[in-house]
Amino acid sequence: MTWAKSRMGRSLSSAGLFMRQQLWIWPIIAVLTLSVVGFFVLRAISSTIEASITAQLEGTLAMETAMLKQWFRQQETSAESLASSQLVRDAAQKLLAASRMVPVIAEPVTPEVAAKKLADVAQLREALSHDLGSFLAAHEFTSYLLCDKDEAILASSQAELVGKSQVDQYRGFLRAALKGQTTISAPFKSISAIKNADGVLQYNVPTMFVAAPVRDSTFQVVAAIAFRIRPEAGFTSILQTGRIGDSGETYAIDKNGVMVSNSRFDNDMILAGMLPEMDGAASILNVRVIDPGGDITAGFRPGVRRSELPLNLMARSVTAGETGRNVTGYRDYRGVSTVGAWTWLDEYNVGVVTEVDYAEAYRPLTILRWVFGTLYVLLLASSVAIFVFTLIVAKLNRKAQEAAIEAKQLGQYQLDEKIGAGAMGVVYKGHHAMLRRATAIKLLDVGKTTPAAIERFEREVQLTCQLNHPNTIAIYDFGRTPEGVFYYAMEYLDGIDLQALVGKYGPLPEERVLHILQQMCGSLYEAHSLGLVHRDIKPANIMLNRRGAMPDLVKVLDFGLVKAMDEKANHGATSSGGLLGTPLYMSPEAIEHPERVDARSDIYAVGAVGYFLLTGEPVFNAQTLVELCRQHVAEAPKPPSLRMGRPMLPELESAILACLEKSPARRPQTARDLALRLERCPERLDWSTDRADHWWDCHDRGLPPQTGMSTAVNRRGVSETMARTRVATGAEIGPAGGVERDRDSGPDYGETFVGPTSGE
Repeated sequence: MTWAKSRMGRSLSSAGLFMRQQLWIWPIIAVLTLSVVGFFVLRAISSTIEASITAQLEGTLAMETAMLKQWFRQQETSAESLASSQLVRDAAQKLLAASRMVPVIAEPVTPEVAAKKLADVAQLREALSHDLGSFLAAHEFTSYLLCDKDEAILASSQAELVGKSQVDQYRGFLRAALKGQTTISAPFKSISAIKNADGVLQYNVPTMFVAAPVRDSTFQVVAAIAFRIRPEAGFTSILQTGRIGDSGETYAIDKNGVMVSNSRFDNDMILAGMLPEMDGAASILNVRVIDPGGDITAGFRPGVRRSELPLNLMARSVTAGETGRNVTGYRDYRGVSTVGAWTWLDEYNVGVVTEVDYAEAYRPLTILRWVFGTLYVLLLASSVAIFVFTLIVAKLNRKAQEAAIEAKQLGQYQLDEKIGAGAMGVVYKGHHAMLRRATAIKLLDVGKTTPAAIERFEREVQLTCQLNHPNTIAIYDFGRTPEGVFYYAMEYLDGIDLQALVGKYGPLPEERVLHILQQMCGSLYEAHSLGLVHRDIKPANIMLNRRGAMPDLVKVLDFGLVKAMDEKANHGATSSGGLLGTPLYMSPEAIEHPERVDARSDIYAVGAVGYFLLTGEPVFNAQTLVELCRQHVAEAPKPPSLRMGRPMLPELESAILACLEKSPARRPQTARDLALRLERCPERLDWSTDRADHWWDCHDRGLPPQTGMSTAVNRRGVSETMARTRVATGAEIGPAGGVERDRDSGPDYGETFVGPTSGE
């Protein structure tokens, strides 16, 4: 839990630093947040609105259907009441008896007799019409007709209908009535002249009938009587009450998909050419509910006649006898996107539809989308503006940083000359303005000032400054200029690293190797005692110096990959599962289980460095990195004496090979254990101060100031000399800030290899 908290704290700190530095990220985060929130809010609101629209449509449809059914039942009840009245029954019996006598007139009779019989029938009809007049008015019926079981009309308020038989338009409701079932028809066009809404006699006026059976004394159906109803008097007016908002309407259609009630958009359809421009033009019985393929009210015109167009989605469903709804949108008979609900009333052979324009139904959602869209646009515009502003500020800041570097003044440090460049920054030789002490100053590269780079830069300084051993590089100061340039100052070393030393002068004497390894052990023992593992011990990270009166003073450099041994996993700034270190000097456990490295991994690297100093070659050579790692893990090293082809000090060889054991448990367990083992070598004192001074006297002038030579060993084991400048951090710096090697020599396994998630 402690590790988790510390790791989470570092992550939050790193994220916070990134957020503070990258202001442009905030509007993007706001846009993304608004997108996520907007998506779920719009989705929730859309679902709520859909549910509300569905409930409203279905509620309106249910109410209209219930009102319509109640009206139908009232008309049927009135018709049954009249059909069962004694008046109608007696009149029907007389008319039926008289109608059966009429054919006798065709037999030879006198004209007086024939005229008398016809006059009697006419009188019966007039009497029935007169007697029913008050009843028709009371029930809002406009006329009637009486037919026998052969569907022959015996009597009617309209004389032109009398005598007609089996009229197609009347067949449905008359046959049902003759079967004993009271029924009401859907509106249809009249075949006789009746008064329209304006009181003018016309044919093809919308009309409808309610028919009931007429029974004799034995309760047998002997005739049927039908009463004419004006659709606008009840049927249409009921449907027109079912309106939602400004565009909602409820209407009815028949089995052919033709509207049998009026639309609220009759005037719009006249303007669009869907209805003729004439007095009394109405949608009832004149508009087929088709899908025109586009919005006719917006000027769209189909390429074919309306009679050739298919029914729309709703009409196809309702004429198939289905009940349904659609709140995602479909085109109505005007081509306008609409939502609706519908049902088919099978007992009345009519469908009832409730619709409202999609735009009106979803207006709240549309407004909300506009609001979110406006916010998106504003946030995106601000993101772009802030991003451009950030680029300008970053450019100005970088120029300010470069100007500060060009001015060669960082706080109290004066920069004298650039002595190299590495992966993370540049290194200058300088001096303290007051102390005048020569100092190596490492600056984080202006172009690489990222939160991860800053964290690693700071971590390197913080860990290194904990170490006080004389064989460890000393850190003097760490800071940041007002322009944002990160730097730290350390002791300036004018020696040579062991890679360059062997590369230029060849293998070292055994006694000098002992002297060097002893000092390395002192530095590492202090680091290990503080719980730190170096993880990148190699010849290039060990500087040999002449400091004051002490020749061959070792300085251990480059604690950039150091790891605290109490960490359960690699530090986020350095790794997240990749290889860390230099494969030529990497322990088996560092290759197989990087998270398990400890002090004994550094001991392995010390042995590999000693092997290189004695033989001039690394412990293993390979054609590929994979093969090299396999050798470290599984292959026993060749004894140095066999590699050199001559005998050497047994105690020293034994110590080197002990360090190179595959199992950490078989190595010296601490750097001090190794140092004590090296002390037991009989010739450890042979590399005297006089010999060291003599060597430096002979070679010091041959070295350019602050410049040494480092060697990388290629896959063939051939030494390749590379000019390097070694400074306090141990960064390997070539003339152009990179590694120089023969292009044909193959991969350079002598350099630091960082895994894919190293943070650099």
